[in-house]
Amino acid sequence: MTTTYTGFWRRFSAWVIDAIIVTVVQSVIQAIIGNVSSGDGEVVAANVVGFMTGLLYAAGMESSSKQATLGKMALGIVVTDMEGNRITFMRATGRYFAKIISAIILFIGFVMVAFTRRKQGLHDIMVGTLVVNGKR
Repeated sequence: MTTTYTGFWRRFSAWVIDAIIVTVVQSVIQAIIGNVSSGDGEVVAANVVGFMTGLLYAAGMESSSKQATLGKMALGIVVTDMEGNRITFMRATGRYFAKIISAIILFIGFVMVAFTRRKQGLHDIMVGTLVVNGKR
């Protein structure tokens, strides 16, 4: 069976779906926090909750038996290790943090997907992951 690596635009489309989902969830959680707290701690709490929501969503879903976030599932793509196996929660967490580096360097780490042989972004290379076409 031949592995088909997922290209830039398909991955970007999955990200858009995930961004919408995470934003809605974050907004609801942050509204709840805003209603029960007041003062300077509210802003800090909202930012921490926002970050943790994104982290737990991405790492939890990508390390699950589905190997994909809801956006990736919608587009039929999965995240694997270099041998095609499911990644651990720790590797998925590392991938999430590595995406911050991909973004900080003017998003070049994400653009790399379009130009590497295995369609890997910098964050994938850093933690040894592949994004491949899987089951829909």
